[in-house]
Amino acid sequence: MNLYRLLQQRAEAGKPVRVGLIGAGKFGSMFLSQVPTTPGLEVAAIADLSPDRARAACRGVGWTEERIAATRFVDDAGAMIAAPNVEVVVEATGHAPAGIAHARRAIREGKHIVMVNVEADVLAGPLLAREAAAAGVVYSLAYGDQPALICELVDWARACGFRVVAAGKGTKYLPEYHASTPDTVWPYYGLTAERAKVGGMNPQMFNSFLDGTKSAIEMAAVANASGLTPAPDGLVFPPVGTHELAERLRPGNEGGLHHAGQVEVISCVHRDGGAVKNDLRWGVFVVFEAPNEYARRCFAEYGVVTDASGRVSALYRPFHLIGLELNVSILSAALRKEATGAPSGFRGDVVSTAKRDLRAGEVLDGEGGACVWGKLMTAGDSVRCGGLPIGLASRVPLVRDVAAGQAVTWEDVRVDVGDEAYRYRRAMEGVFAEG
Repeated sequence: MNLYRLLQQRAEAGKPVRVGLIGAGKFGSMFLSQVPTTPGLEVAAIADLSPDRARAACRGVGWTEERIAATRFVDDAGAMIAAPNVEVVVEATGHAPAGIAHARRAIREGKHIVMVNVEADVLAGPLLAREAAAAGVVYSLAYGDQPALICELVDWARACGFRVVAAGKGTKYLPEYHASTPDTVWPYYGLTAERAKVGGMNPQMFNSFLDGTKSAIEMAAVANASGLTPAPDGLVFPPVGTHELAERLRPGNEGGLHHAGQVEVISCVHRDGGAVKNDLRWGVFVVFEAPNEYARRCFAEYGVVTDASGRVSALYRPFHLIGLELNVSILSAALRKEATGAPSGFRGDVVSTAKRDLRAGEVLDGEGGACVWGKLMTAGDSVRCGGLPIGLASRVPLVRDVAAGQAVTWEDVRVDVGDEAYRYRRAMEGVFAEG
């Protein structure tokens, strides 16, 4: 409730919160658009593989030439992180191995790290968060992205004394989407390839949202940060409207939950493609339960919408503003020394799963590609089966066949055991194996 007041104090003292941004893509650009209207917040430097593209992004969101000239643009993220005038690092590349390297460098340099890169967070976030805590810096999920918003709702419910029954987000889902590839993705969005190209839309990125991978990644992040857990068979994607959340998302209900305290994603369409009434395609939710009879009566007295028992209700937010809300994480880290969600354990994982029969010698093409989609699993099940994390499934050759629908394992691929991201991930599995 007081972030803006704290920021004003920094502005009045002439000590603005200075940010180093890595990656000036869509998320980064949305954040950059808010900087001119946030006194006390400055972007000291932007690291991007193409500094000229980053400058163009700044112009595209309305920055003045004066502001652009006062900002350092570099292609060396490591050097930028080490710069003494950077207080908070925002990692927005979307590349999991790079995200791990950047986060570890920020931690070593004593900088707070806001991890927009949820792929990196799911790959090794629990160990990164532990490393950051030991160094006395904040490691945080990115507010505006759905995982942090879900964690906020979960935190609200628990702080009020309610038991959390379920939490998650909405999306558009049909079972056939799991087999989608970058070559087949655009008709599902009602677009032609030509139109998408004109709009600068990346088919592999959009396919990762469609084929279920992004939903799995985001729910794994929520599980690791909140203590909620996935169902044993992963996401079910039940078609549920906001008016049905409390009634449908309960253990034992048809199409409902496997257990209380579960992460789940709900679909805005029924399995026949028909629209769900009061859908939550762009939003997030938490389902919670009154702890006693008195609280149940209060629900009735104050018009709370509940299930038939009167004890279970739901709170939801119908949309999220992505990078336009990122300031909340940056300011929370810098001014409160508090994360807007951070992994506290290794509970959920996302395992590469064959979209079709794969043959030895093929090279996997990563998240959103033509070979695999990411399936949400409990961390225990993932480690026991030796599942290949989706964050390390790019440019990896298969050494044996994998049937459609089967998990790809470490033994199915040839990995570079000297790769730093691989070694850090395996180290995390070892550290959290007991839990």
